[in-house]
Amino acid sequence: MEVASARTALKRKRNDAVEPFENGTSAAASVDLSLLEAVEKSQTAVEVLDLKTLKKLVLAFERRLRDNIEARLKYPDQPDKFADSEIELHEEIHRLKTLAGGPELYPDLVNLNVIPSILGLLSHDNVDIAVDVVGLLQDLTDEDVLEDNDEPARVLVDALIENNVLELLVQNLARLSESDPDEMAAVYATLATIENLIEVKPAVAEMVCERTKLMRWLLGKIKVREFDGNKQYASEILAILLQNSAANQRRLGQMNGVDVVLQAVAMYKSRDPKTADEEEMVENLFDCLCCLLMPLENKERFVRAEGVELMIIIMKQKKLAYGSAIRALDFAMTKYPPACERFVDVLGLKTAFAAFMGKVPMSKKNKKERYQEELEERVISLISSLFGGILRGSRRDRLLSKFVENECEKIDRLMELYIRYSDRVKAETERMNQLELDDLEMDEDERYNRRLESGLYTLQLIAIILSHLWSSENSRMQARIELLLKQQRITKEDIKDILQEYHDNIGDVDGPEEKERAQAKIQKFISAF
Repeated sequence: MEVASARTALKRKRNDAVEPFENGTSAAASVDLSLLEAVEKSQTAVEVLDLKTLKKLVLAFERRLRDNIEARLKYPDQPDKFADSEIELHEEIHRLKTLAGGPELYPDLVNLNVIPSILGLLSHDNVDIAVDVVGLLQDLTDEDVLEDNDEPARVLVDALIENNVLELLVQNLARLSESDPDEMAAVYATLATIENLIEVKPAVAEMVCERTKLMRWLLGKIKVREFDGNKQYASEILAILLQNSAANQRRLGQMNGVDVVLQAVAMYKSRDPKTADEEEMVENLFDCLCCLLMPLENKERFVRAEGVELMIIIMKQKKLAYGSAIRALDFAMTKYPPACERFVDVLGLKTAFAAFMGKVPMSKKNKKERYQEELEERVISLISSLFGGILRGSRRDRLLSKFVENECEKIDRLMELYIRYSDRVKAETERMNQLELDDLEMDEDERYNRRLESGLYTLQLIAIILSHLWSSENSRMQARIELLLKQQRITKEDIKDILQEYHDNIGDVDGPEEKERAQAKIQKFISAF
């Protein structure tokens, strides 16, 4: 009861508005404008932010904090007695926000040993005081403030982490009620602060998941059916935490994260997002899903949770998430045969090959050329994964039969894509040769990476799919491939050269044995041609 009274006093102070007179005009309207101008001019004489000002601000804050602690200890059951000290403390926290205007002073702020006092207020009995501190931390760590101040930023962030900012922020997050507008804004500010800390110190992404229950909170937030700005931001933070961390990907998988993210995207299997913000959230959720599908154990969870079936349903519904579903399937099926087998078993081939033939749903987003290209590249990767994951039996026969039906139209399409990507890679190679003539030297690795970016990787996958078709020893397919090669004046040597370059650049990320196995397979294709 006493906490509620103190909070009411603080909210009243925060929300004080100009009261209207009986005739409807406000007090502000009755004030002489010249007086207002004079007040404005006097306020422009802002105190210079230097070490002296910093010390004054810190001293005033520490004094108000001490007063508040003493008042609460002296009158624990009489909120009226400590309400004023709470309002004064709120004002001092607000004044500390001016420090964001001088990030070069952050090392001095840390040396004054005020960080523990500020962070301690995140556990203050009055949630509004904790809300003030969250706002202060967001301002101090803002990306625009820290720009070009790398060293002061690092000093501040290290001090915050040393004093348990991550644990305190997440503990406070758990007690914030989003039915209260101030606390709802504080939820957003908390997530923004965590993002700012990660920006300065990327290791925070794993630290915050090791030390706190943030991931569990984020999963709870994206589960909620109703959309709001905080749900969108939660999806974004979750994607940031997952994108470069195998540890976080595994950790979330163990927390039933694959299932929760699938439930969140399932809300959009037959409807489109209503706003641009909601659309961005759906993209964030698919980013989370694709990151989650990097570790092998999460691919298994995805198949078990009927993720393959859900992605096919989304594709069939032809809504906005169509392309994202293809991307998720590509991640799930890469180097994971059980997902490929499930895909064939639940009749995914028809849907995938419709996309391969360019029969994709059109929308404003889909009309963008880059979107179309990315979709094309994903489908090619997906079909290549199918051939790599299904090596024999009736499933293999069903996959191969797709390239014979309708007068081998899919082989025609494959050759059309081969020519397009081949031309693109040739153009990039010529461009780089010209740059080298202009004395801009590039090493072999850089040249190869640039060619990969221009479409070489997709061209290599097309060559691998052609190799699978040729190696099947189906006379109709072989005759069609030979006819098309002749028509386009492409030789088998051209395809062998692409395969050889792919063979020579296979890395050993999955270990030397896997590299040897992959190279032997490509060598077999080269020999077959």
